[in-house]
Amino acid sequence: MFTKILIANRGEIACRVIQSARKMGVRTVAVYSDADAAALHVRQADEAVRLGPAPVAESYLRADLIVQAALDTGAQAIHPGYGFLSENPEFVEAVEAAGLVFIGPSAKAIRAMGLKDAAKALMHDAGVPVVPGYHGDNQDPAFLAAQAEQIGYPVLIKAVAGGGGKGMRLVEAPSNFPENLTSAQAEARTAFGNADVLIEKYITAPRHIEVQVFGDGTDAVHLFERDCSLQRRHQKVIEEAPAPGMTDAVRQAMGQAAVKAAKAIGYAGAGTIEFIVDGSDGLRADGFWFMEMNTRLQVEHPVTEAITGVDLVEWQLRVAAGEPLPARQADMSIDGHAFEARLYAEDVPAGFLPATGVIDHLVFPETARIDSGVEAGSEISPWYDPMIAKVTVHGPDRATALRALSSALDATQVAGTVTNLGFLRKLSRDAGFVAGDVDTGLIAREEVMLCTVDTPTARDIAVAAVVAADIADGPLTGFSLWAPLTRDIALGFDGAPHVARLTVHDAGRVDVAVDDQVISLIHLGADWGMPAVRHGMRVTVFGARTLTFDMIDPLDRGGAMAGGDTVLAPMPGLVRDVAVQVGQAVTEGDRIAVLEAMKMEHVLRAPRDGIVASVAVAAGDQVTAGALMVALEEEDP
Repeated sequence: MFTKILIANRGEIACRVIQSARKMGVRTVAVYSDADAAALHVRQADEAVRLGPAPVAESYLRADLIVQAALDTGAQAIHPGYGFLSENPEFVEAVEAAGLVFIGPSAKAIRAMGLKDAAKALMHDAGVPVVPGYHGDNQDPAFLAAQAEQIGYPVLIKAVAGGGGKGMRLVEAPSNFPENLTSAQAEARTAFGNADVLIEKYITAPRHIEVQVFGDGTDAVHLFERDCSLQRRHQKVIEEAPAPGMTDAVRQAMGQAAVKAAKAIGYAGAGTIEFIVDGSDGLRADGFWFMEMNTRLQVEHPVTEAITGVDLVEWQLRVAAGEPLPARQADMSIDGHAFEARLYAEDVPAGFLPATGVIDHLVFPETARIDSGVEAGSEISPWYDPMIAKVTVHGPDRATALRALSSALDATQVAGTVTNLGFLRKLSRDAGFVAGDVDTGLIAREEVMLCTVDTPTARDIAVAAVVAADIADGPLTGFSLWAPLTRDIALGFDGAPHVARLTVHDAGRVDVAVDDQVISLIHLGADWGMPAVRHGMRVTVFGARTLTFDMIDPLDRGGAMAGGDTVLAPMPGLVRDVAVQVGQAVTEGDRIAVLEAMKMEHVLRAPRDGIVASVAVAAGDQVTAGALMVALEEEDP
């Protein structure tokens, strides 16, 4: 076994690898960029080496610096985590050329599965079922359009070097094909440096079910399936294991196909075979097709660990150190059910835009497994993925585990940045999801309900007002010569003002008048009946909902609301394209510009009909959140 390994990653996956390595008595070396100098993974590792500035191209993607850091610290092996260089065959070769061990598959195996078109051809030859489509080299737009017609609409355009939904477009009619092809190729070129695409038949009631495999280069086993059908824009949101509605016959067929795929490329380490499944009439042994293989540990691996009792990172280290597979297929069994929810810093009502900011307050329940690389005081920067944590629960059956997930999300507290926590809570209670009727279109169908902004009740406002007033429980609380002390507190929520009148009594009691109601609150030692925290000029109230109120300075009579005359950058990012010029007439919803941020492209559109008055940015500019991009001429009164 190794005595020291270097982890070529950051955040929660780096912390996860450190956890298993420490349990095995293996020392760890972290690497970090300037933006991560105070990050949790840096402090948890035994040693840490600076790579460079915040941009990934100058830090986490610098294979030469990472290999040198391993050599300088005496590490014997490098664990890539996921993302960054984890599926880069040239990085594997550089690691091995330096006399180090890469904790993962061979460069040959990664290359075999790196391009979706070649991988599907390989799987077809190995006897693994693949989705009908065109996976060839001809990238002529007219030819691809003809192939789409032959396959039959709807079709999916997918980047051959893709992943995470980037470079992927659903096309439902021939008239929409050219625009979607151009868009998919542009996004693929930006994300992967390769604009080539493939065309596939779109399954109308698709489920995304993947099988965890593990190999030692010769033999392989599977650790059952995970259902990852709850997705938005092809990004996974909540995963579960095992898949609802799975039968022994289908599980055996999918498991055998996954092992066959792993053996076909001599796979070593942890990997995932992803299948697209037709869920229109239940799960069938002839109703699943190979989609792609992820040649690394997956983000959602905790649900597999929860139902199998296996530490997949420990297995990775053991096999990379030359040990045989730790278990045979006959040794594997399923215990109960598990869910994982991905908690992100993102603005759901604004279209799931990634958010930034400092986490002022962070509390997780002890009843759940938490995989996180941040803590209170950590900054969610624009440079990297905005994940805050993965919340994983386990129960004896699906219903019990799902209730545990809902309770764990209710007990999770985050303040300082907007998150998708409310969205996750609603999703965990969605009737279709609760019933196990899942497919990749569920979130899109329920998006209006799931993304609705919660409206505060009078009690929510009352609690926020008391916390904003910073009233402490004590013998002189509210002391006044003639009458209880009365005070007005002004709060803002989602742009709407709320005024609460507080009448403070002794013994920690406050009467709060909100609109036409009077709410009596008693300080219960820890809170005023609902957990809440004041952070800066904001108050966040927790519980089944998370509501953040702005404290309004009564002396501040200024301020203005943004109108419909400007297009502002919703977050820091890189301007990829500006589609308008001064004097151009635009219609509400027209494409104005494309902003690249948090590894995704975001199309900014005209807020109304009008004439472009000014263009403040150009392609290639780096902008901050709120920066003016385009202004329209003012409308006549």
